[in-house]
Amino acid sequence: MHKGFLKTAAILGALSVALGAFAAHGLKEKLDTATLQIFETAVRYQFYHVFALLAAGILYKDFSGKLLSLAGKFFIAGIILFSGSLYLLCYTKYAGLAMDWLGAITPLGGVAFIAGWLLLFAAILKNK
Repeated sequence: MHKGFLKTAAILGALSVALGAFAAHGLKEKLDTATLQIFETAVRYQFYHVFALLAAGILYKDFSGKLLSLAGKFFIAGIILFSGSLYLLCYTKYAGLAMDWLGAITPLGGVAFIAGWLLLFAAILKNK
């Protein structure tokens, strides 16, 4: 097992639940519907990829190697870039700051997610 991935997934999972609850109870009255949807998308994709990171950590026992290690790192990078940029975008909208350029970072996180999934596939395929 890759303990680093498992520990990171546990922390990011707890953060996903906390941010989801914060959105449902604390932000509902503070953000407009479109911005709240952006925040919820960030939480949802973070949570999806917590499970991907858990899988990478668990699978590391049987499929260890550079490809699987890269997959986990790309899942983490994706969470930071995709979800992180959306969280920041929501905050800047709430604060009245004109920083819509943050949305341009989000697709880089999506590419990192895709790369993580493809690397996970390649790691499993390589180990026959």
